[in-house]
Amino acid sequence: MSELSAPLASPATTRLLSRWLLLGEWRAHPVRALVAILAIAIGVSLGFAIHLINAAAFNEFSTAVKSLSGQADVQVAGREALFDEAIYPWLAQRDGVAVASPVLELQAGVAGKKDGGPLHILALDVFRAGFISPDLIGAPAEGQPFDTLADDALFLSPAALRWLNVAQGDKIALQSGTGTVPLRVAGSLQRARAGQRIAVMDIGAAQWRFHKTGKLSRIDLKLRQGVNRDAFQADLSRALEAQYPGRFQVGQPNDENQNSRNNNLSRAYRVNLTVLALVALFTGAFLVFSTQALSVIRRRGQFALLRVLGMERGQLLRQVLLEGASLGVVGAALGIAGGYAMAAVALRFFGGDLGAGYFAGVQPQVQFTPVAAFVYFALGLGVALLGCAAPALEAARATPAIALKSGSEEVVTTRLAKTWPALACLLLAGALTFLPPVFELPLFGYLSIALLLIGAIALMPQLAAVVFRFLQRAWLRTDICAHAPVRSLTLARLANASGQAGIALGGVLSSFSLMVAMAIMVSSFRVSVDDWLLQILPADVYARTAASGGTAGLNPREQASITALPEVARVDFQRVRSLSLAPDRPNVVLLARPINLQDTGKSMVLVGDALPVPDGAKPVWLSEAAADLYSVKPGQQIALPLAGALHKFFVAGIWRDYARSSGAVQMPLDDYRALTGDLDVSDAALWLAKDATGDALQQRLKALPFGASLEVSNPSAIRALSLQIFDRSFAVTYLLEAIAIVIGLFGVAATFSAQTLARAREFGMLRHVGVTRGQILSILALEGGALTALGIATGFVLGLLISFVLVFIVNPQSFHWTMQLHLPWPLIATVAAALLTAAAATALIAGRQALSAGPIRAVREDW
Repeated sequence: MSELSAPLASPATTRLLSRWLLLGEWRAHPVRALVAILAIAIGVSLGFAIHLINAAAFNEFSTAVKSLSGQADVQVAGREALFDEAIYPWLAQRDGVAVASPVLELQAGVAGKKDGGPLHILALDVFRAGFISPDLIGAPAEGQPFDTLADDALFLSPAALRWLNVAQGDKIALQSGTGTVPLRVAGSLQRARAGQRIAVMDIGAAQWRFHKTGKLSRIDLKLRQGVNRDAFQADLSRALEAQYPGRFQVGQPNDENQNSRNNNLSRAYRVNLTVLALVALFTGAFLVFSTQALSVIRRRGQFALLRVLGMERGQLLRQVLLEGASLGVVGAALGIAGGYAMAAVALRFFGGDLGAGYFAGVQPQVQFTPVAAFVYFALGLGVALLGCAAPALEAARATPAIALKSGSEEVVTTRLAKTWPALACLLLAGALTFLPPVFELPLFGYLSIALLLIGAIALMPQLAAVVFRFLQRAWLRTDICAHAPVRSLTLARLANASGQAGIALGGVLSSFSLMVAMAIMVSSFRVSVDDWLLQILPADVYARTAASGGTAGLNPREQASITALPEVARVDFQRVRSLSLAPDRPNVVLLARPINLQDTGKSMVLVGDALPVPDGAKPVWLSEAAADLYSVKPGQQIALPLAGALHKFFVAGIWRDYARSSGAVQMPLDDYRALTGDLDVSDAALWLAKDATGDALQQRLKALPFGASLEVSNPSAIRALSLQIFDRSFAVTYLLEAIAIVIGLFGVAATFSAQTLARAREFGMLRHVGVTRGQILSILALEGGALTALGIATGFVLGLLISFVLVFIVNPQSFHWTMQLHLPWPLIATVAAALLTAAAATALIAGRQALSAGPIRAVREDW
């Protein structure tokens, strides 16, 4: 024995043997290895690509926001969109201030242009802006140096020029109320960032033209040399809070609050998209497990012989881990390269928005990040090593004398299938669903889903044994069992080789359950949005100014004209404004509208009961997102900045809002007008008078003197448009779901194919005892169908449980809104049928190949 074991102790011989075993396995079963590599590569590439796209878009968006601040040291902004410019002299004369530059920001709709949203206008004092933000000063045409001060001049960025399809000297009309403001394109902003659609004009002209006299959005401060920026900011904040409590926020460009505000705007969406992308990587981990487990079962005798010849347990363990790691290294490397290419193509042709609307208007460039590449490469390699860890340990622990005996393969799967770890995973998964989010992300929810999958897959051998043994006993009690040998042999095999059946079932379970969970989540969200739209659109006709933006609206005279129309029985006007409740969060939306205080449920979709309003209190109703983000419950008070002061309001209830993930607040229109004196409205909901028709009312609205500026729609059109936007936002999710389904189909095919080819000796013995070729193929088809059917049934239950976590845990913790559960039966049935067909077809094709060698050759190696 020492003579035989000595060569194996040589490092050179060990390396040669390791390469021979690795390459030999790949040559013998290339398709199975390729499927595992492909799954890992797709998972890594999708995750890395989405990371690169989101990072590029977020960085470009943050840089674009910072570019609008120029070289300002400190910025003073109001908690409302606009504030009185009377504060400007006080700031400009403050000790330590070198230059104070007033800024008025407007979102103006472009007349006649419905796509792309409003135009972002920065109105500046050119004499002061030159010291702080010189890049925002327009370049006038030659011979027109005073155009920067002209009351009709507008300077557009290159992206805005392309978007509006105008050139220097052209005229454009911007919305102001229901009228238009004609302006002349006086030049361009050559230093604006790529994709940044902005316009610049003189601040006095903008205040006059858009009826914002005496109003500002922010004041940029350039400090004198030697003044400590942080100390100045802290001192100014205290002084402003003392003199103007709750009115102003003091910060620095791109400081922690601004970065947090930009990050919070889209973080939940980006994280959830990345997790969905990694679903394919999880599927790849299981494919590596099934690949290595089946490989260990098939080569059990070979490994035992190597142990007899002197290979140590550690060497064998390292060999099996090396085989799994090689799959991970190749798959992860291909994934990194593919992910970078996908990100470059996506950013080049589709931009960085990914359909959700968070990063519209920026043109980011992909940047390779070594740290992220290393992390995703490590993820690919890690899941491959995890997938092959259990088979590697089993191969190393096997006793050579037992492993050399034929028919001991089921021992491997019995050792791999332990009940207590699976039950522990399932119990821990349930416990994790009760834990709160971490950094406002459902990390424990994600971990719960992973543990559910691992626990369920680990229980599959026991489940298969229970189910198929029960079916076999029931079958043997029937009268026809003696006349149906094919079905008897099929059930006998499934009942007594449940370990190998469990490996095959795991492939079906992982792919189908994840597909079911994702489909239920998206379908539940879509149906919930549709039902919500039906409830919040009770009127017959809706009207608003056609060009949306902060400068559009209806004044009292125009409101009276609409109310006086004979086709109108009732009209509810609504005012929409933006408020800042915290410097590190995006603004919330204030909706001032008529609310039925006796039955609030008729005015909004309530979550829970509405509370009675105490005498003398002013009520508001918070959306689920606002209540969650600002930790406010019904019955408590909340302070809102309105009309230059903080006002306390009683939170009378929580309502459902799928349109604004940053939060929204509703309050009675009369209370809003009494506090602010603002009588303008943003849109109107109209109910038809008796015998009037929607078409007739729409025609009458268009015939009003300001009718050309109105956009009139009916509820069905608004619903259709909203669902179209929803589908566009979830287009990437649909794509990831489709990829997961395809990988699952390939994984099922590879697993059944490998198992069938590994049973060539078993088929040869059956042929020797008289079983025909056709009967063996029938057995294989029945086995594939039965295993897949059990996997689909179990996968549906598991997918339903995972969808509960997604719908009731992950979604509320990510986006701060709840939804109802809905099951997309047609999609689930279609995918189930595809899996059944793929499993049966693969088993038949692989069976033909396994039977092609002939019965004598098949059993020649059997001992």
